[in-house]
Amino acid sequence: MADEKRMRRTPEEGHVEHLRQGVCYLPLVDIVEKAEEIILKADIPGTRPENIDVNFEDGILTIYAKVDPRQEPGTQYLLREYGVGDYHRSFQVSEAIDASRITAEYADGVLTLHLPKAEAARPRKIPVQVSS
Repeated sequence: MADEKRMRRTPEEGHVEHLRQGVCYLPLVDIVEKAEEIILKADIPGTRPENIDVNFEDGILTIYAKVDPRQEPGTQYLLREYGVGDYHRSFQVSEAIDASRITAEYADGVLTLHLPKAEAARPRKIPVQVSS
């Protein structure tokens, strides 16, 4: 993954998007490629596991997480710096992924996705035979 982008972010640059009712944020992610899988970690604090939706279809990985309001409607703030909104982000995955084996975990505000590579996409060492 050093020189070539294996996952491309869509949409382009920007931190806040107005996609649905209210505000949606693009969660920050770390993506690591290993020989047998791609691991994606997304920061989505303030949500619950049952409010996270992860889909993989036609090479597009989509993350959506609903975040409940932190305060009651009509709260009068003295200072308000923390924006509350849902999270939404999509990636085009150029690796052959075994969609049936994708797993997801959520702990401490971080969503971790394991995207196992399909057998055909995994690197393999080819033994060289000695010919006589």
